[in-house]
Amino acid sequence: MQKPAPFKTAEFLSIMGSGKKVQTLLRKRIIFSQGSKADSVFYIQSGKVKITVISKQGKEAVIALLGAQDFFGEGAITGQKLRLFSATAVSDCVLVRISSAAMVKVLHEEHTFSDYFVKYLITRNVRYEADLVDQLFNSSEKRLARILLLLARYGKNGEMEPIIPNVSQETLAEMVGTTRSRVSFFMNRFRKLGFIEYNGKLRIHNSLLNIVLHK
Repeated sequence: MQKPAPFKTAEFLSIMGSGKKVQTLLRKRIIFSQGSKADSVFYIQSGKVKITVISKQGKEAVIALLGAQDFFGEGAITGQKLRLFSATAVSDCVLVRISSAAMVKVLHEEHTFSDYFVKYLITRNVRYEADLVDQLFNSSEKRLARILLLLARYGKNGEMEPIIPNVSQETLAEMVGTTRSRVSFFMNRFRKLGFIEYNGKLRIHNSLLNIVLHK
């Protein structure tokens, strides 16, 4: 699924004025925690961020793994007082932290950006709906294949991107909703079939789409 065409980051940062702050975070750094004050929106310039939620019973689930050009934390501009999920840097990241007031101001005044942001949110919601259908009806192997393709940005500009090496099998298992041992089994199978390869980074081939389409 393709995202809306990216806007120019420098131009985007300039219209935010004083309500923004660029942050460089190291891998595993907690950006915010579930239940903390919701007072800002984040934009990812580079790196990957894991979004998780913890149930009352203490069980953690991975909702999404986001990358460059993604937003998160936008509940802060809808009247949400506390964060409903946690966000953690999966790799070294460069983020733009935008205050709620600054974000609302720009959305009101900059129509080009408003159009972009609305299209982005709609596209992401469609993706989440597809994730739910995938979780309800597809096998663990098929769900893993789909997640790997999404992480590699399959379909974006017709090109595949390498996945960073520190997306652990534990994280993949949480996203798929299965065990680490099952993820390891499927990953080894995908490699033997030539669908993926390890060469410093995990690289996904277009042929992995066969698992999603035909199984």
